[in-house]
Amino acid sequence: MEKKKVVVGMSGGVDSSVAAWLLKEQGYEVIGVTMQIWQDEADEVQEENGGCCGLSAVEDARRVAGQLGIPYYVMNFKREFKEHVIDYFVGEYLRGRTPNPCIACNRYVKWESLLRRSLAIGADYIATGHYARVERLAGGRYAVRASATAAKDQTYALYNLTQDQLAHTLMPVGDYTKEEIRRMAEQLGLNVAHKKDSQEICFIPDHDYARFIQENAENVPPEGNFVDQDGRVLGRHRGITHYTVGQRKGLNLSMGRPVFVTAIRPETNEVVIGEGKDVFSSRLVCGNVNWMAMDGLCGGEARVTAKIRYSHKGAPCLIRELGDGRVECVFDEPQRAVTPGQAVVFYTGEYVAGGGIIQ
Repeated sequence: MEKKKVVVGMSGGVDSSVAAWLLKEQGYEVIGVTMQIWQDEADEVQEENGGCCGLSAVEDARRVAGQLGIPYYVMNFKREFKEHVIDYFVGEYLRGRTPNPCIACNRYVKWESLLRRSLAIGADYIATGHYARVERLAGGRYAVRASATAAKDQTYALYNLTQDQLAHTLMPVGDYTKEEIRRMAEQLGLNVAHKKDSQEICFIPDHDYARFIQENAENVPPEGNFVDQDGRVLGRHRGITHYTVGQRKGLNLSMGRPVFVTAIRPETNEVVIGEGKDVFSSRLVCGNVNWMAMDGLCGGEARVTAKIRYSHKGAPCLIRELGDGRVECVFDEPQRAVTPGQAVVFYTGEYVAGGGIIQ
């Protein structure tokens, strides 16, 4: 029987490197690919910032592929990355929302674009070094399942993958802990065994989102007013792109007590300020919903656990469809900083049931 062919997205890090080795050990015909997505080679700044797709990533991935004895290519996805990730990221901030660009990158670049190109060259699957597992459930649907290690679980950022994408996806790292993956890399003599994990947003290595938006957008909102819940002016803000719901630091408001951003109003260019209690809410509405383990709610409702950001532990709630592709989520207890633009991801046990973008 002919061995199945898999394209492994190699970021130059330890996880994707070991993923390639694990699949080769399982008998797959493995091809390594690094996705060139945003960086300009002339101002390479990725090495010290741990970015996932800079020149250093290419060199590390090429070296690993050589050690593993697998073919290796660099594919250019700059156009797709700009359209689906950078332009989306900037546009959301201009609308007073706080996006998660990694989720958009996963769906539209790492999966949609890479998968399409991989299938075109005769591959059966793509694979990544994510800490998650892909399983086919009893009813025939595919779902992402939590990884063997809760500490590194990356399912939150994968809720938006389609059934067709999941059917052609392998995630071999999800069965192991980070320590086990590093140990395997050590035993294989891979130079990336102790390479630090990539952090934050790869295309903003200095983490200055507002500066990046200023340089990459037209009509960036100017300074405006901080207001309280009743509309009273409390001071001046630097522009809505500098703020996110729940923020306390960097407000430069002398109120004599801790205050927080509770809402951003792009239509009036106002940032709303409130007390700690005002940052909690027990309800949210999300749109752009993608169903995974569940095939929708069929007009009914369901009890799930929901995560409202990557680092959120998850909270029990009741979800129901509102029509127009929107879902209402009512939490058993109020949650802190429900932030428009972020994803809410629904879980049933260890499986991703679905998710959407908080409106």
